[in-house]
Amino acid sequence: SAVGRGPEVPFSSDAYRITATSRGKELRLTLAPLGPGEPLHLVFRFGMSGSFRLCPAAQLPRHAHLCFRTRESPPRALCFVDPRRFGSWRLGDAWQQDRGPCVLTEYQAFRENVLKNLEDKAFDKPICEALLNQKFFNGIGNYLRSEILYRLKIPPFEKARTVLEALKDQEQARRKKNPSLTLSKKLKLMQENPDLLELCHTVPTEVITAEKNLFEPDHVDNYAAFKNWLQCYLVPGMSSLRDRNGRTIWFQGEPGPMAPKGQTPRRKRTQLKADPQALTPKVTTRASKRRPRAAVKPPKLAKEEKEAEGLKKGRARGRRKVTAAPALSEPKALVKARRSLRTSARRGRGEA
Repeated sequence: SAVGRGPEVPFSSDAYRITATSRGKELRLTLAPLGPGEPLHLVFRFGMSGSFRLCPAAQLPRHAHLCFRTRESPPRALCFVDPRRFGSWRLGDAWQQDRGPCVLTEYQAFRENVLKNLEDKAFDKPICEALLNQKFFNGIGNYLRSEILYRLKIPPFEKARTVLEALKDQEQARRKKNPSLTLSKKLKLMQENPDLLELCHTVPTEVITAEKNLFEPDHVDNYAAFKNWLQCYLVPGMSSLRDRNGRTIWFQGEPGPMAPKGQTPRRKRTQLKADPQALTPKVTTRASKRRPRAAVKPPKLAKEEKEAEGLKKGRARGRRKVTAAPALSEPKALVKARRSLRTSARRGRGEA
């Protein structure tokens, strides 16, 4: 598309196959021609709202910035959809150099990369901010960090080095105690008593294995399943603060010693569902706030007295500054009848 944040794709082929490989927050597509020709690689970054969607070619979704069409009849299109346009793609097969090992596919390398670099200045920051550093936590995003810290009851604004150095000491003590642990026993211990780095691997694995179409935005049931899986992020009763990067972190309990000054944690409230049958909201005027109106039955007056009384009430209402709900449309005959009553009331004002 004209507004897509990515270069032109110099690829043309009558028939080709698409395969994908992921690493952390990046995904690499390989376009391989079925006939003669060289394959082409594209590496995608998804931003906040990027995703791939397979749909009919005649009904492309909005914000589809790159489309690969099939040769079937009717044709379909594999689309890279990104409403906010934070995502992008680049040509070539190289992963971004400043990203560390993937928390999913390279767990051991990821763990060693964190523990051996604890002197890095990135760990001088709060743990919630360090978890978004893709140099060490490649694949962890905003909602994942909230879920990980919530499960371990770690304050989000505790110093990152303080939290991770404790893991380093625990790991050394575990090796001394059980030097001959098999892989199956290690996995069992990880499942029973996971630490922060282990949860960086298992929590996103839960999301991936939960449902294939979990993040399909047009499917209400899938989004509901994802919301039910969340334990902390956007959950009513949880508190939230903005970190120094402007990202909102959700947590429970105290924020920690490195919480930003001048902010008070906001608690998520339960939202009440609106009644679809309610046409207009209830409006409270200033007069009704000061004194409730008494329900008085009007006396039986003569025709002229009724018209004059209605005129006085109409003027009194005009002097009050209230905001009322918009009235429903009325038949023209009824409006004309009311105008004639007002006119006759003005003419007979002296008699009334």
